Amino acid sequence: MRVLVTRPLRSGERTAERLRDMGHEPMLFPLAEPVHDPAALHDLAGRPGPLAVTSAEAIRALASLPIVAPEYFDRHVFTVGEATAEEARALGFRSVMASAGNGADLADMIFSASPEPVTYLAGSPRATTFEARANDIGLPVIVVECYRMRPLRVDPSELAELLRTHRPQAILFYSRETAKALFALVEHQEILSAVRFLCLSQAVAEAIPVSLRHSADIASTPEEGALLSLLGGA
Repeated sequence: MRVLVTRPLRSGERTAERLRDMGHEPMLFPLAEPVHDPAALHDLAGRPGPLAVTSAEAIRALASLPIVAPEYFDRHVFTVGEATAEEARALGFRSVMASAGNGADLADMIFSASPEPVTYLAGSPRATTFEARANDIGLPVIVVECYRMRPLRVDPSELAELLRTHRPQAILFYSRETAKALFALVEHQEILSAVRFLCLSQAVAEAIPVSLRHSADIASTPEEGALLSLLGGA
């Protein structure tokens, strides 16, 4: 199956490798790139308590620091998804717990473990699910925006040519903003009428135009493995 991957290039290349292993044909078409903000992370050592992470990009932002004090890795880290948890462990964190659900489930898991203030390593733009649930249950959250997603300049004719000459059978959407960006580039939506839209969450699927939403499938959990399982066999 020919699959269009809309993730940033670094993440997209890893996804493409997984797709090839599954027997699919990936096409990379990144629509944004991450920009890390190391300065936002410099005073983290002075903020005790656990860390919350909803995207592996936040871990990569932390990894970009010239020096991370060894004792910092003793902090508890709570993540959405096992893939992000693995990134945290690979960086050196020793106590990492992953939520199988979304940001709301992450807030519940952290509150159950300890209601003390949690530092949220976040990006911009981002879904507000984690922060909204934390507010509802009284979990104090300190937000540290350590990266932002910068949209790439894409010529709509470039996407139109790609869809016309190498029409994908499926498009992977990992974020709401990416889905919105892609459909904003498509002048004639009928070119996507036979394409499946595979979405990491319900929130992502809601960014698909109503006229095409019948072709959307949503991963059972917000993890790449669950998303790719929607493709089935090659």
